[in-house]
Amino acid sequence: MADISGPAKERLLQLMCLLENHVLAGNTGPVTSAQAEQLSGWPRDTIRKDISCLTEGASIGGNAGYEPELLIPLIKKALGLDRRRKFCVLGLGRLGSAYLNFTPPELAEFELAAGFDTNVNRVEILNSPVPLYPAYKLAEIISRFGIEIALLCVPAKEAQAAAEKCIAAGIRGILNFAPVALSVSPEVTVRNVYVTDELRSLVIKMRNEK
Repeated sequence: MADISGPAKERLLQLMCLLENHVLAGNTGPVTSAQAEQLSGWPRDTIRKDISCLTEGASIGGNAGYEPELLIPLIKKALGLDRRRKFCVLGLGRLGSAYLNFTPPELAEFELAAGFDTNVNRVEILNSPVPLYPAYKLAEIISRFGIEIALLCVPAKEAQAAAEKCIAAGIRGILNFAPVALSVSPEVTVRNVYVTDELRSLVIKMRNEK
């Protein structure tokens, strides 16, 4: 497999999501380059170049288009999404508890394995489809079930300490919803999801498009 650049990985990920939604909407048959261009907004030449980075890219495209059932697994393999990974939610307030029921069908490669909170009463009374634990059991549960990813939904003042405990327990990736920059080792991947920043970026883009 050819080396895939960071921007190409992002485009392939978004293309995979578009193809999955295309199939979920009941569409059948191949997706042409023109359709992929329309769905994604990227030039078809860019799409073809990205797909050519995949091991079997030449065998899944042509005048008839790309078969989603063939292309989606190839993208997943190239991006490391071809095996099931377990994740947990740390912080079961309004945001964290909302993710306890987050099981869209297109996320079959992920398994929500546990939820944690420092408030033992909250852990006991919340109605959840996944097991909930007090935060002091974090290391034990993450190690026992091989959980790799944590959704960090704690207040900003608690985020750094919570992240450090997750990493010490074996977490390799953190999706951080707390509005604070985390200081972690390079071996741990962090993605920050700040709603305020996203809203500001959206407004800036809206102004630029006028």
